[in-house]
Amino acid sequence: MSDIYFERSVVLLVEHNSKHNTMGFVLNKMMIEKLNDFFPEMKDFNDIPLFRGGPVGSNRLYFIHTLGDTIPGAYEILDGLYFGGDFDIIKSYIISGNPVKGRIKFFLGYSGWEQQQLEEEIAQHSWLVGKTEQAKIMESEGEIFWKKTLQNLGGPYKSWANFPRRPFLN
Repeated sequence: MSDIYFERSVVLLVEHNSKHNTMGFVLNKMMIEKLNDFFPEMKDFNDIPLFRGGPVGSNRLYFIHTLGDTIPGAYEILDGLYFGGDFDIIKSYIISGNPVKGRIKFFLGYSGWEQQQLEEEIAQHSWLVGKTEQAKIMESEGEIFWKKTLQNLGGPYKSWANFPRRPFLN
């Protein structure tokens, strides 16, 4: 896809409900802004990365984490990986000096698809579907994550990882 949000993106689907609406987050599009920029009480902490989760609700903060049910309101989306919960508890966790890297990933906005939209895009080969591990989701970021994800899919996709972003410029 050549869309700014989805070009060379790895998307984690966090919900696919009975109405077939789907929600996910782009995992590898780090923003220049940091979470610390938005919360004065965190300004003196190490930079906490913020990712562009998608084009929907881009003025709203979302997060995934490995903190489990210690965060009220969180729900498990993958073995050991949770979505949402009480943000005040997350802030207290951070301010208390607990680690963020590998445990919490923050997003502005999300990626959303209406009924049957994602299924149609997959049928049109706009998306490759695969599985990954919780550790890779939480640790990886940027273009390298996209490349490693393609390489892990194997077969013809492995070579796509080395394909130039703008081949017509060569």
